[in-house]
Amino acid sequence: MCSQCNYPQLLKSTGLGSTPNRLRVMEIIGDNNSPLSSREIYNTLNRTRSINRVTVYRILDLLVENGLIERINSGGRSFRYGLAPNEHHRPHPHFYCKNCGNMECLSPELLSINIDPMNRTFPGQVENIDVRLEGICKICLGSSFRVQGSGVKKGFRSCAFLS
Repeated sequence: MCSQCNYPQLLKSTGLGSTPNRLRVMEIIGDNNSPLSSREIYNTLNRTRSINRVTVYRILDLLVENGLIERINSGGRSFRYGLAPNEHHRPHPHFYCKNCGNMECLSPELLSINIDPMNRTFPGQVENIDVRLEGICKICLGSSFRVQGSGVKKGFRSCAFLS
């Protein structure tokens, strides 16, 4: 939850107008402790106002293009959305549960990356580093799932993402 971000100012800083729908999408993403899927964002937004799903996708694309939010790969062709790094949000890694699909933000201090050696030899310019750790979350491990090698065998309970 971000009490430090001024969402209208963030929108204005990129030249975007602060429309009610853009503002609400920023609030929904910023007020969550973990990245959200487009469906979760749509469902949350649709509880308080009627909005077309395509409009939500367009807003998400616009906010990603303008660097206000980031699109985070959550496996396959699916993505989650979180606030892009800014003065109040440092870049940080994410943990993705291969069993239930939950994604958690991890502390920036948990994993540090030094790209200086790469910058000395790599001829291009690195603009973004996306770090996603994959495994089995503590909820799935604590349920009746058994972990065998890299696979997970389902028991009687499943871990559902709590939105």
